[in-house]
Amino acid sequence: MSQQVKIFAGNASRELGEQIAAAYGIQPGDLSIQRFADTELGPSFNESVRGCAVFLIQSTNPPAENLMELALMVDAAKRASAYKVNVVMPYMGYARQDRKDKPRVSIGAKVVANMIQSVGADRLMTCDLHAGQIQGFYDIPVDHLDGSTVTAPYIKSLNLDNLIFASPDVGGVVRTRAFAKKFGAEIVVCDKMRLRANEIASMQVIGDVTGMNVVLVDDIVDTAGTICKAAELLMERGAKSVRAVITHPVLSGPAHERIQNSVLEELVVTDTIPLKQENPKIKVISLAPLFAQAIHNVVSHESISSLFV
Repeated sequence: MSQQVKIFAGNASRELGEQIAAAYGIQPGDLSIQRFADTELGPSFNESVRGCAVFLIQSTNPPAENLMELALMVDAAKRASAYKVNVVMPYMGYARQDRKDKPRVSIGAKVVANMIQSVGADRLMTCDLHAGQIQGFYDIPVDHLDGSTVTAPYIKSLNLDNLIFASPDVGGVVRTRAFAKKFGAEIVVCDKMRLRANEIASMQVIGDVTGMNVVLVDDIVDTAGTICKAAELLMERGAKSVRAVITHPVLSGPAHERIQNSVLEELVVTDTIPLKQENPKIKVISLAPLFAQAIHNVVSHESISSLFV
């Protein structure tokens, strides 16, 4: 007998959670999150989850509060005798802190992994981690979905000629090459040098983009400084047009204004993080069908490799 599936969404992913449940073919579960006067959180399930395969949908941005909310949700489900508690974290906060890149710093991604496991999660499902090797921080199964499964078909639908893909930095070359491979296209690299976080000192393009329609590929757009500067530089180097495909629209501070005023034709993003405001240059493509399919395959013990390979 297969376990009954219940899908619950935290505050950070309420809309996406409802869409995933709808795509799966069930109603989203009834979950209340009490907030005390001092902002302390207290989630509670308003229906039985005993013996159920529970999927908790929660991106962790801004990371601290939503991560704590998720940890409490997992604990509540375990204590309510759920059969399996599966964390669906479309966007993983702290994933950029995946190593010690200077002395005396934390590895935030490992701290998050310890938290998620210590409260009793049985599985993690996520999308486009900042670094794929973060999966190794977990001793539970990790389903690492590929956002290009939904964004690449959109780019194909544009029927752009002279198409070339660009990585906004050296670290994103592997991701960009994998995306370009779907089109049989070449890549170029924007090599940047930072003086401090979120601030670029200089940038140069490695490769020729003259007369090409360029698509920048990255996992996260935060303040949009890098992506907008890269787009400007590519246009200066003779590109015909520049657009960008990003999985996680963190979009902090002046990001919306920068994108609006940039040379980008459009910024294609997914709904791992809800947009704080409308922006005519931003196109959102939903990952709900992808996550719903992954949940279906997990529950029915089918392979999900086609969703991330």
